[in-house]
Amino acid sequence: MEDVFDISKAKADRAKKVHLIHSKRRLLALRRRERLSHNIRYISKVPVKLVMDTEFLTLHLSDPLSKLVQELRGEESSAVVVDEKGRLLGFVTMKDILHFFEPPKRYSVVGVNLLKKYTLNRASRVGDLMMRNPITISVDSDLGQAIRIMLETGKHHLPVIDDERKVHGILEVKDIIRLIRIVSG
Repeated sequence: MEDVFDISKAKADRAKKVHLIHSKRRLLALRRRERLSHNIRYISKVPVKLVMDTEFLTLHLSDPLSKLVQELRGEESSAVVVDEKGRLLGFVTMKDILHFFEPPKRYSVVGVNLLKKYTLNRASRVGDLMMRNPITISVDSDLGQAIRIMLETGKHHLPVIDDERKVHGILEVKDIIRLIRIVSG
């Protein structure tokens, strides 16, 4: 009889310990979530100008496409197209370059003009490829606004401009993720 009592007491003690461990884990997870929630609220109030990349590739409408392809290296994955006063005219990402060279669909009718588009030659210019009127964000905005724009539009890069459309930087998803890592770590 004592053996049965000892076994049931041991099981009860073990269950109590397991419950205590699970309770501590839940408490730690809850604290982590609260800290992360606070950090995310903090991040949404950070000004865009503190996070944006101020060293970005700048091109002009008449620059050859080959210059764009040559200068997009390393972490750089986009370029702004500006006029002589530094005002935004267009925007180009690596994805735009891929779309430019996307082969025609299997059963589409291919005309001479379409074939000309897919040949990279000395006549191809940045202006032929760039996205006109890109989605932008103001230099005075915060990351909360930038994140909302990125989520609503699916864009990963936002040129950061002022009221006169002068480009001050580029905000990319990776810049925001880097900040989240720093704050959460």
